[in-house]
Amino acid sequence: MDLSGVRFDPEGLVPVVVQDARTGEVLTLAYANREALEETLRTGQSTFYSRSRGRLWRKGETSGNTQEVVEVLLDCDGDAVVYRVVPRGPACHTGERTCFHHPLLPGRPNLGLVLGRVYATIQERLRTLPEGSYVAKLHQGGLDRILKKIGEEAGEVIIAAKNGNPEEVRWEVADLLFHLLLVLAELGLSPEDLAETLWARHQPPRP
Repeated sequence: MDLSGVRFDPEGLVPVVVQDARTGEVLTLAYANREALEETLRTGQSTFYSRSRGRLWRKGETSGNTQEVVEVLLDCDGDAVVYRVVPRGPACHTGERTCFHHPLLPGRPNLGLVLGRVYATIQERLRTLPEGSYVAKLHQGGLDRILKKIGEEAGEVIIAAKNGNPEEVRWEVADLLFHLLLVLAELGLSPEDLAETLWARHQPPRP
């Protein structure tokens, strides 16, 4: 592993931004020294250097809330790193999903983040099949029932668009996306699989 491009500070550290690979959400900010980066690259698990304890620590070593690292990125100046991870549990010691949960300037929701959360809820419903769950009801009706709903919702989007009603279009497209996420989950696919396909299609052609 070549870390020659990493510019560690005088204390031998580099800041690490941890990002959810599925949603793009920033989960935490920590620090790593050379050994922590090497350990992360070797094991595929988020590993950092604790400035307060003066030692390496792996995310989840006590809480069980681990982070599988799927990509490590170095910025253009070489003085900051991003771990793109699949988290297994909350990132924050408070139990919150992300350490950044105190908005100073609230913004609009991010579509990727919202789709990721909705998909996670769908997966949980499919695992537990709680009584009264809409997802459980459709699942128990079989794939054909889900596909029929997709056709119905697509038709509703067309009608709303023909009516020229933006609010109606937003509502109907949201319904369609929900049912598309459900069929992805039923077939063992994920929003990340869809993202990979779209990304591959929109990459510039190689010379």
